[in-house]
Amino acid sequence: MAPHPLTVGFDLDMTLIDSRPGIKATYLALSVETGTPIDVDLVVSRLGPPVEHELANWYPAHAVASAADRYREIYPAYAITPSPALPGARESVAAIRARGGRTIVVTAKHAPNARLHLAHLGIEPDEVIGSLWAEGKGDALREHGAGVYVGDHTGDVRGARTADALSVGVTTGPCDAEELRAAGADVVLSSLTQFPSWLDGYPA
Repeated sequence: MAPHPLTVGFDLDMTLIDSRPGIKATYLALSVETGTPIDVDLVVSRLGPPVEHELANWYPAHAVASAADRYREIYPAYAITPSPALPGARESVAAIRARGGRTIVVTAKHAPNARLHLAHLGIEPDEVIGSLWAEGKGDALREHGAGVYVGDHTGDVRGARTADALSVGVTTGPCDAEELRAAGADVVLSSLTQFPSWLDGYPA
């Protein structure tokens, strides 16, 4: 795909949305259903990688895939309604659109569930690409011509670097400013509330 004059990619969890309440509720339900103890507070303190990575801490290797399938299946019932947009999320997408740009969401989350979150919150990106993590996000960013990728995790920085996109880190997730900069973030913002004004100075 030919690069658009301004195409910005966003991570989802803890970048555009605070998915901790919904993810916590889903893990609690999965724990009860499977009889497997899960420290859900620990889980939501380190969101970012695919669910299989987290489930491997609680389930034997042979049971991870089936637990992940069940997690994704029950996720809509528990996770969508409790999870709010983060401050500045809607305004950031609107600011890109106001400049004639495109937005894409590239996330490790199962794409159908990501779309449910966005639809519930009234956030309308041009594309949603799911089940990608870290360097794997770079393929989608490159394919869609994204020149900027915004995320809260060092894995998001790695995805941006893989795509030769400008990496914008936000400290609303598990990684602080120092960690994001050390991973190679070009810009670090405290939240998306700062993104529209930063965008005003960005030469698309």
